[in-house]
Amino acid sequence: MLETGMKAPNFSLPDKDGNIISLSDFKGKKVVLYFYPKDNTPGCSRQAQAFAAEYEKLSSLGAVIIGISKDSQASHQKFAEKYSLPFILLSDPELSAIKAYGVWQEKKLYGKVSMGVVRTTFIIDEDSNIEKIMNKVKPDTNASDVLAYLMG
Repeated sequence: MLETGMKAPNFSLPDKDGNIISLSDFKGKKVVLYFYPKDNTPGCSRQAQAFAAEYEKLSSLGAVIIGISKDSQASHQKFAEKYSLPFILLSDPELSAIKAYGVWQEKKLYGKVSMGVVRTTFIIDEDSNIEKIMNKVKPDTNASDVLAYLMG
């Protein structure tokens, strides 16, 4: 179980264009790492659009935004184009980062139990330590909550 103050697990995953992106690439920067269930679903689309809307403000505070789901690169590409997403989307079909961050959990939907990604946001400091964990975030307010936190 990850906790604030712990070293954030490093990962190396492909982005929508096939470039391998690692957490360690952003040492010296603040990283907003958000895990979400699925491209092009209503909640995930609203969450991504909210991050896109706050992108300039978050960037001006020195934050890098990275979204991770188990969707394919092709899915991410369509998702990013459809909503003009200016930030990094990483594909984790093997669930390596998803499991390393402990967000692959049992979920209940309409009484049915299944495993899936629980919407969670990690704020990682310039030294790659976990500064804040936001559990079970709301798609519509996640980006503004992150912005409010970073603005202090």
